[in-house]
Amino acid sequence: MLSIVALSVSLMMTAETKYSHYYQNLPCAVEEVREVVIPDYTVTLTDFGAVGDGQTDCSEAFAQALKHLKKQGGGHLIVPNGTWLTGPIKLISNLDLHLEPQATILFSPNKELYVQASDTLRDGSKKCHACVYGSKLENVAITGYGTLDGQGIYWRPIKQKKVSEEIWNEVQEMGGVLRPDGNSKNWKIWYPFNLHKKYGIPNIANDPIIQEKMRPHLVNITDSRNVLVEHVHLLNSPKFHLVPTRVQNLIIDGVNIRCPHWAQNGDAMDPGNIQVALIVNCNISCGDDGICMKGGVGQKGVDAGPQRDFLICRDTVYRAHGGFVIGSEFSGGMQRLVVKDCFFDGTDIGCRFKSAPGRGGWCEDIYCQDLIMKNIVESAILISSGYADKGAGVSATDSDNKEAFFPDWSNITFRNITCIGSKQAVDIQGLKGKPVHNILFDEVTIIGNKKGIKMEYAEDIKFTNCNINPKPMPVEEYKKCKNIRYNGQDPDAAE
Repeated sequence: MLSIVALSVSLMMTAETKYSHYYQNLPCAVEEVREVVIPDYTVTLTDFGAVGDGQTDCSEAFAQALKHLKKQGGGHLIVPNGTWLTGPIKLISNLDLHLEPQATILFSPNKELYVQASDTLRDGSKKCHACVYGSKLENVAITGYGTLDGQGIYWRPIKQKKVSEEIWNEVQEMGGVLRPDGNSKNWKIWYPFNLHKKYGIPNIANDPIIQEKMRPHLVNITDSRNVLVEHVHLLNSPKFHLVPTRVQNLIIDGVNIRCPHWAQNGDAMDPGNIQVALIVNCNISCGDDGICMKGGVGQKGVDAGPQRDFLICRDTVYRAHGGFVIGSEFSGGMQRLVVKDCFFDGTDIGCRFKSAPGRGGWCEDIYCQDLIMKNIVESAILISSGYADKGAGVSATDSDNKEAFFPDWSNITFRNITCIGSKQAVDIQGLKGKPVHNILFDEVTIIGNKKGIKMEYAEDIKFTNCNINPKPMPVEEYKKCKNIRYNGQDPDAAE
């Protein structure tokens, strides 16, 4: 009986699809994604009275179109060329939301449209629906070469220290309020609060900081199966752009994501607790992390299961806090993640692994290989167990359980990586009693950087066939580390 089950799994993983060629010559076996199939039935948004002039509210047209498709068992909703103003869109199963190349879905800045009818939280805030959202769905696609624009400028706070004087003056002309930047005493933060006088946009909280916590994501699909996001442009989210969570079988192919580099929490994509996924051919420039793996905080993350069988390849990330990122929360664990054939140019950090006690997890078969990086602002590769999660104008969170869920950074391979230009080559920061361990750097070349390798609380770190300049620091700079080998030598022996 066991052999029959094993054979069935093997056949499922080797069945040819349009994505199978991406899975050739991987460093470990990764389960392949399956194609998403949508019923062969099509309607157009204008069939339901929508007007694409950028001013007419099309919310009811979207709702009626989706209601009609649901009765028909699903199908393709074509959004024609034009600008279609709307409130949040609730997805259904067996749906392809297809945007033609010159189509823009422009999400209304009226914050009241997004507030969920739920109990007020302890801090006075409520949750907001994402601009596009859905839960417990099957067979959902967002396709085409059109654009989803979240108009994030009406939602996001802006830190004065991050922007030019010109931009700072422009946002103040919108109205809003200023508050001190709690993390930088000489600067201020602008909040898009009290915009009703100039734009007719009501507040949804009594305080700008509470309202800031209510910002919605652009696309958020949860607890679902068979999700495809293909070719679309995602712009200017109020918060994160693409947030699939607890999804089985996820494909993100050829997606372009853009927001200003100073956009607060402007992550490009944050898949969390996903089982079987492919992220390929994407192009990103954003205000926070680029491609970021999430795994939940604490026991909830464990209950949701690990982020597993992930292939990320042929992606390009420009401005971002990190090109490829894990964390800060990954309590559910990371298993069989392969990142290959990617290009990072101008990111703050190339490969960024960050977490802290209370939100850490485990790693198994993590491979970053065949990567090219240049113009990295800080570290080419960073592994940190002491990350502090900070919001705009507030101190680091202290809500996590610091006595459990420690980050276990281990079983990670960096292979065939070239980085030209960075401040620091490699920075590894573990914790006392919980060192970063069992990390392999193989054929890694990092040149044009100011500093070499820095480690604290690290064990069993091996560099083979590497060329990292400056050469490794003297052994006293490797604080509380054990069994470090650089091209066969311990750090004290390296020149």
